[in-house]
Amino acid sequence: MTRLSQTLFAILVGTLLPSSTAFAQSMEISVAVLPDAPSALLLQSQSSTATPVQQATPQTEEQRKAEANTELKQEEQQRLLGIVPNFNVVLNGKAAPLTAKQKFSLMLHGVKDPYYFGIAFISAGYSEINDSHTGFGWGPAGFFKRAGASYADNADGAFWGNAVLPALLHQDPRYFRQGTGSIKSRFIHAALSTVLCHGDNGKSQFNFSNVAGNFIAGGISNLYYPANERGVGLTLENGAEVTLFGALGGQVLEFGPDAVNHLFHHKKKQ
Repeated sequence: MTRLSQTLFAILVGTLLPSSTAFAQSMEISVAVLPDAPSALLLQSQSSTATPVQQATPQTEEQRKAEANTELKQEEQQRLLGIVPNFNVVLNGKAAPLTAKQKFSLMLHGVKDPYYFGIAFISAGYSEINDSHTGFGWGPAGFFKRAGASYADNADGAFWGNAVLPALLHQDPRYFRQGTGSIKSRFIHAALSTVLCHGDNGKSQFNFSNVAGNFIAGGISNLYYPANERGVGLTLENGAEVTLFGALGGQVLEFGPDAVNHLFHHKKKQ
């Protein structure tokens, strides 16, 4: 059967049997790839010269460390309104895992920042005005004792919850910002960050580092708070308080960049 007769036969079958369209098309395709058809030679040439697809080469350990170090340096420059440290936040929600050394470096970068010393003094003033921790006394001596205790709470919590335990448990101490989606989903994501975290393997895990770190710091606070306040109650109170405030702080980390962008965008329009 010549090529012309094969084509006519395929068209005839497609006309007489509408349900056999696929069959007619298959006949036309089979004709198109006959050895004597020029297209067959072209197809053979293309298949013989096709370039094989190359798969991405997995990163080496050194490459991952270098990538994490680059991202860490950028994160250590992050601030809200140019003042509030935003060091422990992954703004785009994706980052290479940190090494144990990098986790300690990030923690130290935060606790020595002047902002946290300022917060300790503000907290001490509020505490004295509010008549709390009376065992510290009043006046300059009482004020500085309150400031020291406030700073020690933050530094101790960061040491255990952002460095020691994350290094031992292979958990990431940073907040991975969602950044997109509904306000409700982002609110829940931020609130749960105090009890859920990213593991170094990229999977979501119970944030044992943060929760346990808060209560360890609460226990250590018995060493420097007034004697009349020490005990299990102080440990539980401080641990639970920091964990709760972590859920609220997550909202600032999640929505803070949006608020700042909106503020400056609004000013530019004016």
